[in-house]
Amino acid sequence: MNLLNISGSPHVHSDESTKKIMWRVNLALVPMLLCGIAYFGLNALLISLVSVAVCCLSQWLIEKFILKVPSTVCDGSAIVTGLLLAFNVPATAEMIWIVAIGAIFAIAVAKMTFGGLGKNPFNPALAGRVFLLISFPVQMTTWPTVGKWFPMSIDTTTGATPLSIIKEGGNVPMPELMDMFLGHIGGSLGEVSALAILIGAIYLLWRKVITWHIPVTFIGSAFILSGILWLCNPEQFMNPVATILVGGIMLGACFMATDMVTSPMTKMGQIIFGCGCGILTVLIRTWGSYPEGVSFAILLMNAATPLINKWCKPTRFAC
Repeated sequence: MNLLNISGSPHVHSDESTKKIMWRVNLALVPMLLCGIAYFGLNALLISLVSVAVCCLSQWLIEKFILKVPSTVCDGSAIVTGLLLAFNVPATAEMIWIVAIGAIFAIAVAKMTFGGLGKNPFNPALAGRVFLLISFPVQMTTWPTVGKWFPMSIDTTTGATPLSIIKEGGNVPMPELMDMFLGHIGGSLGEVSALAILIGAIYLLWRKVITWHIPVTFIGSAFILSGILWLCNPEQFMNPVATILVGGIMLGACFMATDMVTSPMTKMGQIIFGCGCGILTVLIRTWGSYPEGVSFAILLMNAATPLINKWCKPTRFAC
């Protein structure tokens, strides 16, 4: 009796799909969107809507008139890119239209130029953010102050972020750690509340969209290196807990470095990737020209992903 059933791959079947994964990521981003609206008002909502709309429209136009392929806008990946790009810009009124330029760049250049989802070597949202940072440095570093709960005005006042205070060596008092955790600090639209980011990350871990390897090693390596610097000179360097809570480390570690397209395939590769992101972030923050270094660190490690995959190859089960 023949006990072997020979068939072609894949041999492991699942009801998972790209569309389901992308929409789960969108759901995980909702807490950050709500916090952004709560702290920054209509600016946050308008920036997010413009970013998502332009990303979806750009992808649809390119697929229909240039690539001439069926549209994949409904898979939710363009919405993820739009939200993450919006979360990485200041919630000021002038950014409402500037973010549209970044959305076009993120989709048309960083994503669709390489063939679309699954083929882009760099995270599109981060590529769009860096493009805006280089093109509009003043607007991208003008931070609104956190207002009252659900402010309805789109007029904002600006203030320094904890990272800019440390970078410029100012005497302005630093916010309390609880304020940093909850989001009562200046910063980009979606990065201010570590609590909201953790809620979304826990959901993704629960649904097995991401694994712990990149977030834990990213945050852990940044914590250890910043802790060493702080112990050497606590007056010059930020303490490691504050280093993690301010800026884009939490958002980058949980939602952008974990992008399955631009991160390594194996667990060991992901650990190396996460450590590299954390170390580079602290080095750029400490000795670079910009107070923030998360975007540059992740993009640099995106470039190293093929080498990491070549070094950390998955186990072979057949010749």
